[in-house]
Amino acid sequence: MQEVVGLCMSGSLAERLERLLPNGRGVWIPMDHGLSGYPEDGLDRMDTVIDSIIAGGADAIVCQKGVLSHQHNRTGWDGFVCHVSASTAHGGENSQSKVKIASASEARSRGASGVSGQINLGDENEPEMILDMGELTSEAHEIGLPVLGMVYPRGPNLVALPNDVTGGVAHAARIAYEMGCHVVKVPWTGNAESFRKVCDAVPIPVLISGGPKGGSFSETLEIVRYAISAGGAGVCMGRQVFGAKIPAACVRALREIVHDG
Repeated sequence: MQEVVGLCMSGSLAERLERLLPNGRGVWIPMDHGLSGYPEDGLDRMDTVIDSIIAGGADAIVCQKGVLSHQHNRTGWDGFVCHVSASTAHGGENSQSKVKIASASEARSRGASGVSGQINLGDENEPEMILDMGELTSEAHEIGLPVLGMVYPRGPNLVALPNDVTGGVAHAARIAYEMGCHVVKVPWTGNAESFRKVCDAVPIPVLISGGPKGGSFSETLEIVRYAISAGGAGVCMGRQVFGAKIPAACVRALREIVHDG
């Protein structure tokens, strides 16, 4: 399992990381999807779903800054991570080109215990997303906030290297690490052998995304078991949790694998 706390980290940063990633592992639930596209199952009953996710024992909830302010004021919970990257389904050829809409200091003032940024590798505007991530990690470094890097190899310009069995996912994790992120979210590679190469590529915790809602949750749990066995540190899984009838039950099932398995 990857190290979370390094020698040069301040006490406050180390404390925040331990809060969000106890013993280096985490069950994180992203709920930033409503900015990209709406309606979205579960996000129409945000208060109830967030209460259920917290009750289930999630380590963190990732959300946009407006949601963060409302939910932090409402709940007083200290596990919110502010996602600062945005685009919408209406952006045409730029629908996957994320732009930075908040600073680390603003996120902290709204109640965040961490920040999150996104890079879509191979997108036409990948360089701008890399610049935004660099700015975010610099801002967060100044005030001791953990940074989640959501890095996805998905754009039309993605280069498939013949010796890369991970399909660019190991490179995605490496980008987050080298840019100063403390934890990275990447897609599942399809099997434990290739995912182990992703985890071996970086000394920071690797969380797997859940992907689109579909299939059975029991199949998802089996993938999570494979990911943990290959060195993964947990999940950053949204629709399959917040869109469920009982989100708390999904969180408890994930916790059993990630923290108790």
